[in-house]
Amino acid sequence: MKKVLSGIQPSGQLTLGNYIGAMKNFVKLQHSEQCFFMIVDLHAATQLPDPAALREQTEAVAACYIAAGIDPAKASIFVQSHVRSHAELGWIFTTLSYMGELERMTQFKDKSQGKESIPAGLFVYPSLMAADILLYNADLVPVGDDQKQHLELTRDLAGRFNNRFGEYFTIPEPYMPKHGSRIMSLDDGSKKMSKSNPNAGSFIALLDPPDVVRKKISRATTDSGREVKYDVASKPEISNLMSIYANCAGLTIEEVEARYEGQGYGPFKKALAEQVVSVLEPLQTRYQEIRASGEIHDILKQGAERAAEIADRTLADVKERMGFLAPKR
Repeated sequence: MKKVLSGIQPSGQLTLGNYIGAMKNFVKLQHSEQCFFMIVDLHAATQLPDPAALREQTEAVAACYIAAGIDPAKASIFVQSHVRSHAELGWIFTTLSYMGELERMTQFKDKSQGKESIPAGLFVYPSLMAADILLYNADLVPVGDDQKQHLELTRDLAGRFNNRFGEYFTIPEPYMPKHGSRIMSLDDGSKKMSKSNPNAGSFIALLDPPDVVRKKISRATTDSGREVKYDVASKPEISNLMSIYANCAGLTIEEVEARYEGQGYGPFKKALAEQVVSVLEPLQTRYQEIRASGEIHDILKQGAERAAEIADRTLADVKERMGFLAPKR
């Protein structure tokens, strides 16, 4: 079995983009690989979140994982800060990272643009992400297009460590589906659907009620014309909606095109809304059951214990190879 590692930040409401681009893949991979799925609260700390909101959203992401179909008996679900080796190896990889390569990170440039004061945590974020992945010697990392650059840095750091201290880390590979790895905003097909977008109409939250989902999709931006045809270059808006439909209905893009040939945007958007609602309603029901039961805390504890068995061993190996003096037992 290959090892798979991925995580989602507990900041804002999880969106349909998170579900299609990440969580659906998590559910699929858990049946064939050894999977570790985190709630990356240390990464969320770079935005200095409200304490109460951070606690609530951490539980909410964990519950959404399970509601989406991740089985805690098959995959380790845990909170990043509950496994202390993440922070320690994150620091070690910061010492192996170069200023120039961190400055080139597109996400750092985007998130720091226009700010007078830039948190140092935002700058070294990719080094911690590398530690997250390499603690488990992950073979596969489900990532969207916007995270590929961070994974490349992870691969570079793994190679750098191996060259200096002997072969140890697996060089991870990205896991990306053909369609849906990056769901775009409902109001701008050139931007990723983001839970941090101040315009709530730009994204569909996993916990949006059905009437809200229908309204958002009815108001989604479409391209000129009326043909339901997939062409990202000339028809980015409708192509994005078609990608959402294909993922929610379990169809190929070609099947979606054939189904709505000659029908126009109106009928297509109504049908899309019902497809999305059919996916979200059972997820929301399961989510409410999990939150009401309180079982999430036991699940996270067990997941962290399983993850720590591997992570702590990796950290100890790394420190030994680098010459850190081990404490007396």
